[in-house]
Parts: sequence; C-alpha cells; structure tokens
Amino acid sequence: MADSEDPETAAVGALERALHAARALVLADLAVGDVTDADIVSMVEDAVAHRRWWVEQWPEGAQYVAGLVAQDVQDALLERYGRWPLCPVCRTHEPHVLDVRPELGPDPHWVCHETGVQVAPVGDLGTAPGHGGGAQSL
Repeated sequence: MADSEDPETAAVGALERALHAARALVLADLAVGDVTDADIVSMVEDAVAHRRWWVEQWPEGAQYVAGLVAQDVQDALLERYGRWPLCPVCRTHEPHVLDVRPELGPDPHWVCHETGVQVAPVGDLGTAPGHGGGAQSL
C-alpha cells in the first residue's frame, strides 16, 4: 500500500512549487538583462516571501504568483534602480517598460503598453524579438 500525502501537506507542496517557479521565472528574465546583483536577487526573495503569505491566505491564487512576483520586483527596481524590463520591440518610441498582463491572472506575459504587443511570457524574455539578450540599463 502506497503512502499518500494528507491534503494539507499536498497543499503546502503545491504552494511552494508555485513560489519556486515564480522565483525561477523572474530570475530568468533578470538574467537576460544581466540584472542579477545580490541586492536585486534579494528583492526577488523579498517579493517571494511577501507572496508566500498572500498565497497562504488564498491558495487558489497560486496560479497568479509568477505575474505578481514579476510586478513586485519591477516596482522594487523602479524605486531603487530604475525601469525594468525595457521594451525590446519599440525602436521609435521613448524607452519604456513592459507591463505584466494580466495583472492578476494565470499565464502572465510581458506586454508593450504602447503597442499592445505580447513580447514574451514571464520567464522567457530571452526569446523576445529584438531582445538579443543584451543588458538593459537600470
């Protein structure tokens, strides 16, 4: 007879997997722009810790954590360093950041708010057209 997890243990495991996945996705996007200093990685950890409490209160929201952590890190970077991530597809406009869409929903994407173009899923900025993987200034 196989051991089975009790529902509470399974729920905690699912929440932790969602949080670890969110961390990995945001770190992947930061790495594309070579924005991975220790202070910035600490911002990611702070955002994950904050969202851990949030998702513990609302376990059904686990599917939204990646987009929320991306937005939290984006906000923290703006306050301390500058705009991130810059839009890699607009060449004629003033430099501007990408937005996470949906703001609260599954399958978050980086979207250019000026053109409405879906640039890349959160965690996949390295595949964005025109990105080339180069560093973005902060």
